[in-house]
Amino acid sequence: MTIAPPHSTFTPPALEVREVTVRFGGVVANERVSFSVNRGEVFAVIGPNGAGKTTLFNAITGVHQPSSGQVLIHGNDVCSPMNINMAVQFGLIAAASAIGAVLAVNADSLWEASISNVFIYDEPFDWTASLRALWDATGNLSILHGPVTAAIGAMVGCSARVVLWWQSRRASDVVAREGVARTFQNIRLFTEMSLIENVLVGMDYRLRTGFFSALFRLPRFWSERRTARAKAVELLKFVELADRKGDAAGGLSYGHRRRLEIARALASDPSLLLLDEPAAGMNPAEIASLMQLIRRIRDRGVTVVLIEHHMQLVMGISDRIAVLQYGKKIAEGTPEEVRNDPKCIEAYLGAEEAA
Repeated sequence: MTIAPPHSTFTPPALEVREVTVRFGGVVANERVSFSVNRGEVFAVIGPNGAGKTTLFNAITGVHQPSSGQVLIHGNDVCSPMNINMAVQFGLIAAASAIGAVLAVNADSLWEASISNVFIYDEPFDWTASLRALWDATGNLSILHGPVTAAIGAMVGCSARVVLWWQSRRASDVVAREGVARTFQNIRLFTEMSLIENVLVGMDYRLRTGFFSALFRLPRFWSERRTARAKAVELLKFVELADRKGDAAGGLSYGHRRRLEIARALASDPSLLLLDEPAAGMNPAEIASLMQLIRRIRDRGVTVVLIEHHMQLVMGISDRIAVLQYGKKIAEGTPEEVRNDPKCIEAYLGAEEAA
């Protein structure tokens, strides 16, 4: 009797960074950085200023393309897929490029055959004869100015499209659709818009109302709008800002702006949330409140990765920590392991102080 192997229950990490290197000319911002973040975990990336932490976040979210290495989201290398729509687009571009190349190379002869030879001064222009002459001239193109030119044009057009696709295949919108959201070190809110409008911006790409539904205010538009606003209010309640939902974002205090930015990031229903120095500029009371908020985000089933310099927050909420210095990972482990690692102590205090 054959015994069937047990069903695999392996769950890929929420985030896996494999040997990621980011270069800007001769400057290496990140060098072969690797770590993984389990689902439902709070993972911190720390290090001195200039260690490459924000650059690493940018590489994860598609702002920068890694020079080498891989970033896996839930086990997938997030890329814009080469699907049937893309194949149709390539075909159309190839055809248009081929026609354009043939017309450009033979412009003089086609103009002479279809316009100059048909035009008779002081008489109505014979468009029928012109089109017939153009058709005949196109069919009589020489082998060098016809199929070969068309083939070259098609190849040039397709090559250009491939380059554009390759550069944008890990664009930020592609990464966001895989369930990744982030906040920024420098807060980027729409200060003239209300709090609820800022949150609605965060869920825009999740909305399905088409152009005509929005233009003619069809029932689907109103239904989705009501649902979106209700969800926005719920998120503002979650970050304790619902009582100011109609106020302009520019009137908020610094700590409340941070909370609003987190609410906007949560509006996209992410499974992975990246926070870039969320405690920067906060007082101790605001930091304690932020720690509670991050725990509640984790309890919602969202994996959290954060960059932070405030060690009380990092040690208080992180399950694991990775330490960067000069673009390289020098340590990884639990808060207790990192706290006692000689390399980490040296990175923050210097060799003499550590000794």
